[in-house]
Amino acid sequence: MPYKNVILEKEETLAIITLNRPEVNNAFDLPMMVEIDDAINDVSQDANVRVVIITGAGKAFCAGGDVSYLGTLIEDRAAFSRTTIGDAVRRTGTMPTAVLKIRSMMKPVIAAVNGVAAGGGMGLALACDMRIASDKSRFSTIFIKRGVIPDCAATYNLPRLVGMAKACELVLTGSVINAQEAERIGLVNKVVPHDDLMKATKEFAGEIALNPPLAVGLAKAALYRGMLADDIGAHMDYENYTQNALMGTEDFQEGITSFMEKREPVFRGK
Repeated sequence: MPYKNVILEKEETLAIITLNRPEVNNAFDLPMMVEIDDAINDVSQDANVRVVIITGAGKAFCAGGDVSYLGTLIEDRAAFSRTTIGDAVRRTGTMPTAVLKIRSMMKPVIAAVNGVAAGGGMGLALACDMRIASDKSRFSTIFIKRGVIPDCAATYNLPRLVGMAKACELVLTGSVINAQEAERIGLVNKVVPHDDLMKATKEFAGEIALNPPLAVGLAKAALYRGMLADDIGAHMDYENYTQNALMGTEDFQEGITSFMEKREPVFRGK
C-alpha cells in the first residue's frame, strides 16, 4: 500500500521503516500511527525480511505525540476528563498495537535513533529489541511535564533496561539525557557518529540476518519469556522443547555440515 507518513524500504533481507513527518520531528498523529502499524504488519509477514530497522526522517527519531493533534481532541476540559481520554485511547490504539507486534514479531527490530526520542517516540525506541544511537540523539520520557504518565509500554520496558531507580528518575523528572548517558545506563546498545548511523545499523542488522531466521526468532522469544519466568526449571524445559524443534530443521543440518566442511553456512529459514 502507498504510505505518506512513513517510508518502507526493503534491501535484500533488511526492511527499513522511516517515520516521515520531519516538519514536526516525526511526531505521531492518527494517520501516522495507522501507517506504522500497517508497515509493521507488512514486514512481519514478508518471509524475505529477516531484520527490521526503525528510524526517523530529518533531525529527529520521534518527538512523541503531535501536541497540535492532541489539542484538537480537547473541546471541553471536564468532558475531556470524563470521556475523551477513553475515546482517544481507542482511536490511537495503533501505537500500543504496534508495540505489541514489535515484541511478538519473530524478527529482531532495531531502532536507529538519529535525533530526539521523546515521549511516545522514546517508548517506540524502547519497544525495539535493540537500539543504536547517533551521538546527536537525546532521550526523554517527558510525559510528566504534560501531566500524564508514559505510554507505549515505556513503564514496562524502561525499568527492565535501566533498573527501577534510574527509571523512576527519568520518568519522574522528565529530564533529557544525551546519547552517551543513554549508553552508560544501558538504554542503548551503542553510540556511533551521526553520519555513520545507518551504515553502522545496517552492518549490525546484516550480521544478525546471516544467522538462521527460525533460530533467531525463537531465541528472541525465549529471551523475553525468560525475562519474565519465575521458574528456571520450567524455562529450561521450554528451551529444550524449542531446541529439539530446531534440530529438525534444514538450517540446523546446514549449520553442522558447514562447520564440518569448514565453510560459511547459508541459512534458508527452513
